[in-house]
Amino acid sequence: MKAIFFNCSPRKNKNTALMLRKAMEGAAAVGAETELVHIYDIQFQGCKSCFACKLKNSKTDGICAIKDDLRPVLERARQADVVVIGSPVYYSYPTGMMRSLFERLLFPIGTYHYENGVQKVLRTKVIPSAMIFTMNCPEDYMAQIGYPPILEENTKILQAIYGYAETLYACNTYQFNDYSRYDFTLFSEEEKRKYRDEHFHIDLQNAYELGKRLALRAWEEGAK
Repeated sequence: MKAIFFNCSPRKNKNTALMLRKAMEGAAAVGAETELVHIYDIQFQGCKSCFACKLKNSKTDGICAIKDDLRPVLERARQADVVVIGSPVYYSYPTGMMRSLFERLLFPIGTYHYENGVQKVLRTKVIPSAMIFTMNCPEDYMAQIGYPPILEENTKILQAIYGYAETLYACNTYQFNDYSRYDFTLFSEEEKRKYRDEHFHIDLQNAYELGKRLALRAWEEGAK
């Protein structure tokens, strides 16, 4: 069983990447072969609206037709049994790189055919998937400013395409290596550090359990 994890943060060793690596550990603990892809390392653009994937008798088989550096990654993702995408939240939304990945990864799998109100997709089994979102704002403020309905639209797309999806949040994250270098009055570095020390290990454990849960579900789907 193969599980692919996409880091849609520009940072390779900070909150989002750490959450993804823990999810990978959870998946690996139950036998999954895991891969982490750093999206910011890849030169690519979003969907170009060529509609090659929607042509009659299309040969794309659910893989974007654009031949660029992302194409080999999309081919591997097409064979995956678990898909997890992680992104920090910038200005109420996941990164632009994540949205570009979404377009290239998911649009070719969906079709313009519906049956009983349900979109037909190019897959033969349920592929357990998840969104992991990390953010600077505290959990209560996240709800207050309406982040969940915005962010979980992405999870709904995963659900529609892959058949099963979850959302995991890590809030009030520790943002800078050295807070003394930055100009801010919005929050307290001391409070941020305290929250990280008390809570981030819980976030990481939640990520581990998520990866394990998705992989176990994939094994169950494969056994059907």
